[in-house]
Amino acid sequence: LCDNHVSHVNLAPVEGVMDLEEPKKMTREDWRKKKELEEQRKLGNAPAEVDEEGKDINPHIPQYIASVPWYIDPSKRPTLKHQRPQAEKQYNFSAIGEWYKRGVQDVSISLTKFRKGACENCGAMTHKKKDCLERPRKVGAKFSGTEIAQDEHQQIQLSLDYDGKRDRWNGYDPDEHMRIVEEYSKVDLAKRTLKAQRLQEELATGKLVDQTVSTQGGQHNSEDEDEDKYADDIDMPGQNFDSKRRITVRNLRIREDIAKYLRNLDPNSAYYDPKTRAMRENPYSNTGKNPEEVGYAGDNFARYTGDTISMAQTQLFAWEAYERGTDVHLQADPTKLELLHQSYKVKKEDFKGQQKESILEKYGGQQHLEVPPRELLLAQTEDYVEYSRHGAVIKGQEKAIARSKYEEDVLINNHTCIWGSYWKDGIWGYKCCHSLVKQSYCTGEAGKKTTLHQEKIKEKKKKNKKHKKKGGDSSDEEDDSKKKEKLKKALDAEEYRLKQVAEMMQVDERKRPYHSLKEVREPTEEEMEAFRMKRSRPDDPMASFLSQ
Repeated sequence: LCDNHVSHVNLAPVEGVMDLEEPKKMTREDWRKKKELEEQRKLGNAPAEVDEEGKDINPHIPQYIASVPWYIDPSKRPTLKHQRPQAEKQYNFSAIGEWYKRGVQDVSISLTKFRKGACENCGAMTHKKKDCLERPRKVGAKFSGTEIAQDEHQQIQLSLDYDGKRDRWNGYDPDEHMRIVEEYSKVDLAKRTLKAQRLQEELATGKLVDQTVSTQGGQHNSEDEDEDKYADDIDMPGQNFDSKRRITVRNLRIREDIAKYLRNLDPNSAYYDPKTRAMRENPYSNTGKNPEEVGYAGDNFARYTGDTISMAQTQLFAWEAYERGTDVHLQADPTKLELLHQSYKVKKEDFKGQQKESILEKYGGQQHLEVPPRELLLAQTEDYVEYSRHGAVIKGQEKAIARSKYEEDVLINNHTCIWGSYWKDGIWGYKCCHSLVKQSYCTGEAGKKTTLHQEKIKEKKKKNKKHKKKGGDSSDEEDDSKKKEKLKKALDAEEYRLKQVAEMMQVDERKRPYHSLKEVREPTEEEMEAFRMKRSRPDDPMASFLSQ
C-alpha cells in the first residue's frame, strides 16, 4: 500500500458491542513531525503530554509502555492508565481497625422464651449444643425456658493481606491496657490513703513514738516498709542503671582474648567491620612491627599463608590452559591438573636454559657469569669481625648453619620446638610438651606432667603383671594342656569341614543347598590355627608328598 492509502477495518455495529476501529496508518510527514515533537519534549523545549487526570506524562517513557492498545481505549488520548493497577482486578483487604468482636451482644431486654433453632443448653441463637462453651446444665434452656444466654456477635469475614496475617498486634485494643493501668492506679491510691489515715491515728494516740524507739533498738517492722515495689524498678542481672545520666550500662563478660578493634586504637588503623566481625588489614601496620612478632596481623594475613599461594597459581594455570584448548579443571580433575602444571614448570625451566645457552653461544660472555665473589676479587669486605689473639672469632662473623632445600624450624600450633625434637620408645614427638601426635596443639608443661603421670601408671601395671606371673607358674601348665585339647578339637572340626566341602564340590551347582541359615560367628584362635595347618598350598614343593 502507498503512504496516502489508509488501511482500517470497520466492524459491523452489533447491539451491546462498541464500534472498534483500528488505528489509521500515518504518512511519512506525520511520522517525521511526531518524532521531532518527541525530541523537543525530551529536550524540554515543548510542553509534555497531559493525561485525562491533568498529570504530565514523562516524555522519556518508552513507546511500548506509553502507547495505548487500540482495542482498550478507542479515544486515542495520551494516558498511562493501562499501565496502572486496574480497580476491578485489585483485592479488597480488610482495614487495620477491623477485627472480630469479642463477648456477647449488649441487649437490655432479657429473653424469657426459647427460640426455635437455638442452643438447647444455653439458648443462644449463634451456635448449637455441640459448640456450646457453657457448662452443661442439668435441665437445658430448651426445656426450662429460663436463664437464656445472650447471642454472640455475628463475626465478619476478614480478608487479610500478607502483612495483616503476620501482624502480632492485629486486633489489639489499647483501651484494654489502659483499663489495667487505671485499676492498679486506683488500688495504689487506696493503699496510700489507708496508710495516711493509719499514720494520723498512730500520731494522735502516741503509738508512732513507741514504734520509732523499738525500731532504733533493733526491732524490724515490715508493715512500715514500702510495699509498692515492682519488678520494673529492679535492675536486670548484668546491668547497672545510672539515674543521673539516664543510661543503662551493660557489664561485659571477662575474656582472656583481646577484641580486634582494641588492638590499635588509632582511628587511621585497619577498618573493623562490626557486622561480620572482620578486620582484614593488619592493625599494627602503622607501628612498624613485623607481622610475625604480633599476635594478630589481620584476616588477610591468614589467607595468604600455607598452600594458598600455590593453590591460586594452580587455578591461574588451569584458566590459561583452558583458554588454549586444554580441558582441565581444578575441582573436577585435580590430579591431571597438578601433573600438567609440574610438566609445564619443567619445560619452562628447560626452555629458559636453552634460551640462555643460545644467547651465550651467539653473543658470548660466559666468562662474566663465572666471576668469583667480590670478597675474593678485592680481598676485603665491609663485615665487622673481632678476633682473639689466638685467631678465634669473638664477635661478628658467626659460623653459617647448614641449610637444606626443605623448610626448617617451622613452628606450628603454638609449639616452641619442631616435630622430631623429642624421641620416646621409638616414636618422634615435640620436645616442648612431649606430645607424640603430629600436628597436635602444644600443651606446654601441663602436657609433660600428663605424660609423666601416664608413664607412672604404666609402670605400676607392669609391676602388677609381674607379681601375677610369679604366682601363676603352676597354672601355666594347665593352660597349655587346655590349649592343646582345644587345638585338637579344632583340627578334627576342620577335617570334617574339608570333607564336607569335597563332597559338596562333587554335587551339581543347581542341587546344592543354601547356607544362609547357618550360624555366622567370629572364629577362635584355635580354629584359625587349625585352618592354617590344614590349608593346602599349591606353590609348596612338598604339597604332593603331604597329600599322599
